[in-house]
Amino acid sequence: MRDQFLIDPELVFLNHGSFGACPREVFEAQQRWQLEMERNPVAFLSRRSAALLREARVQLARYLSAQVNDLVFINNATTGVNMVAQSLALQPGDEVLATDHEYGACDATWRAHCERQGAAYRKVEIPLPFAPGEFLPRMLTGITPRTRVIFVSHITSVTALIFPIAELCRVARERGILTVIDGAHAPGQIDVNLDALGADFYTGNCHKWMCAPKGSAFFHARPEHHERLQPPTISWGMLGDPGHDASTGSTPLERRMQWQGTRDIAGWLSVPAAIEFQSARDWPAVRERCHGMAVEAMHVMCERTGIPPAAPDDSFGQMALLPVPTQDRHALRERLFKESGIEAQVTEHAGRTFVRLSVQGYTTPQDIQRLLSAPAMQFI
Repeated sequence: MRDQFLIDPELVFLNHGSFGACPREVFEAQQRWQLEMERNPVAFLSRRSAALLREARVQLARYLSAQVNDLVFINNATTGVNMVAQSLALQPGDEVLATDHEYGACDATWRAHCERQGAAYRKVEIPLPFAPGEFLPRMLTGITPRTRVIFVSHITSVTALIFPIAELCRVARERGILTVIDGAHAPGQIDVNLDALGADFYTGNCHKWMCAPKGSAFFHARPEHHERLQPPTISWGMLGDPGHDASTGSTPLERRMQWQGTRDIAGWLSVPAAIEFQSARDWPAVRERCHGMAVEAMHVMCERTGIPPAAPDDSFGQMALLPVPTQDRHALRERLFKESGIEAQVTEHAGRTFVRLSVQGYTTPQDIQRLLSAPAMQFI
């Protein structure tokens, strides 16, 4: 599958998790949309865009097992987290509860908004090795009478763990606590059923594991929360007028979040092409093969270093943590790239260093072996 992507053939690309990689045919679909827009920007953006975006969302909603009117396109998952944080009227003393595995940009989001409103941003330690059965009890111990929001990742960025969040969402709802789920890494890497999950807010990227163009993401909110949400940019959508395209049946949520002035929507319109790309290639089988390669490499490094796995195999998807002796993660990442032509992410958590291996459909066993054989990875 490597020749169907645009990655430099001289590069061993094992960092799909950071920014994704777009297949050639999906990239070409994006370019076709851009060309069509430039033929008549006024007609495309003023008269056609709402209907085109809705059709793209219909296909995305089907993919995510969600209702189309509860979905809007955004640029990235961090934008979605910001949308929720700036829309909630937290009071002094209120608490937002998270784990100690959350993505740094989203940590910064909650810290800033909590400080501004006098609320507290608190974290529950989820220790490594990760025990899935201990996740819910640990989170419940962090809840207090002041807890208003629970924010957790579906798949964590730094540690690549799949958190079992469905039961947490159910318990939080019973207690009147809002749930905000960072699904940046989930769609395309694991099955996502938003209706069944029941989170109050869920935001995810299409440009990572779904392989859509960069800047393609989505935000999902339960219907009872639509009116409270504020867009990241106040623009025409706040006037309650969908613009020149009045026959599209666009929803108030869509208008407020998507009608924000001139922007290139070609990436969003290409999400269906990414879905079709994976559907045509039996992607569940591809994901399973990638998962097997990732955890096999993890066990090789565990045996080499004598460090136990950070979690059971089924707590990882297409990313896995390769343990290495504690060291400067930036220096290790640079060594892998400069000495061996390997693009890989190196992360730190709780004083430990890991190579976060991302395995996608274009990854070969030879790519994995290049990593394991790299001089920077020899620790015996």
